[in-house]
Amino acid sequence: MAHSKGGMTRAQMRDPNYFPGIIRGTPLGIQHVLAMFVSNVTPAIIVSGAAGFGFGSGDISNMIYMIQMSMVFAGIATLIQTIGIGPMGARLPVVQGTSFAFIPIMIPIAIQFGMPALMGGIVAGGIFHFFLGTFIGRIRHWLPPLVTGLIVLMIGLALVKVGIQYAAGGVPLMGKPEYGTMMHWGLAMVVIVVTLGLKFFTRGMLSVSAVLLGLLAGYAVAYAMGMVSFENVGRAAWFSPPNPLHFGIEFNAAAIIGMCLMGVISAIETVGDISGITKGGAQREATDKEITGGTLADGFGTALSGIFGALPNTSFSQNVGLISMTGVMSRHVVTIGAVFLVACGLVPKFGAVISSMPIAVLGGGVIVMFGMVAAAGASMLSEVNWNRRNMMIFAIALSIGLGLQLEPGALQHLPSTLKVLMSSGLLPAAIIAIVLNLIIPEEDDEEAAPEE
Repeated sequence: MAHSKGGMTRAQMRDPNYFPGIIRGTPLGIQHVLAMFVSNVTPAIIVSGAAGFGFGSGDISNMIYMIQMSMVFAGIATLIQTIGIGPMGARLPVVQGTSFAFIPIMIPIAIQFGMPALMGGIVAGGIFHFFLGTFIGRIRHWLPPLVTGLIVLMIGLALVKVGIQYAAGGVPLMGKPEYGTMMHWGLAMVVIVVTLGLKFFTRGMLSVSAVLLGLLAGYAVAYAMGMVSFENVGRAAWFSPPNPLHFGIEFNAAAIIGMCLMGVISAIETVGDISGITKGGAQREATDKEITGGTLADGFGTALSGIFGALPNTSFSQNVGLISMTGVMSRHVVTIGAVFLVACGLVPKFGAVISSMPIAVLGGGVIVMFGMVAAAGASMLSEVNWNRRNMMIFAIALSIGLGLQLEPGALQHLPSTLKVLMSSGLLPAAIIAIVLNLIIPEEDDEEAAPEE
């Protein structure tokens, strides 16, 4: 007997090619956008600030442009995944967006080498990521939960400092009396409290979009306090197409190496998300064709983003959870959401409204999001068999990676390219964990058991 939900049979819900119609499909597609929206535009705001054209810089037109492009190219990359172009695209409900994973690498590149070098690194990393798609299945064993969990944990730990800085008033205020005042912290706490309340005491759309609604609540409080200016919204145009090489392009060794190495991590994340979608939505394993197509689309979307001044794209894990929750596997539903994203990104006034948000409000949101990244890493590590071998690999990788991140001055005698890569903490931790996991032999449980 076929059960139904909202007029759909169970077979239809599990079919990626089934289209529930515009009336039912549109709210489901918008729900996917709401689930990923804040996480998608936040990296653009953070990298803009690091590059010197964010909050407090006077002219934030470049930030507005980057916010626009984060929406446009997340939408385009998602369309490539859902509709497909030749071998590219998983043809599954895969939502693409700007990845937090790249932020610890992008910030030092933007500060030391500038935006042209960052964009060159994104394009090169995207091309490398594309070619990974041809043999991604062969290197999956390189990244068991011990390695992937450590990497995700390190990403979260590298980002939590940014959340605290934003909640206290942002980097432009550091060292000034207004930095860390209760006015700023109060706005951040409004966002955190509202987000937690909606996430755990409501259901459906309210729960899914809890972070977005928490930010809107903080925005409303800031507006009531006279802390919001719509001056840039008035100056922004109603329509603006993507501008090729908006920030220029330059091929720098540090940027290219960093983005290529992060491309490996992003590719593995995409493989995991595609597998999660097919298991959660269709109760089956992902096919080789779906994994290859999804990874090819991932890389192509990233390279295309870099050409137009946007940031790297990857699959969004929160949307995998949404598919498991709703049970709707339709790729056409996600296509509707992608079209909505592109449309929003072509309107600069939309980006200007986002950029008018006080940085302390955003701080409340990113404290939650970056903390969840670290928590996701801890969750992945819970699958690890904690014998002596695995504990030693984890200990060495974490100690060196986190230590270099906390004390970058220890690397002052290294060449600038190597210094940027090593001081992120993320890349040395990842490389150490991957290499040690490959060369240190596995340990029998009997040998691993502690003596009594």
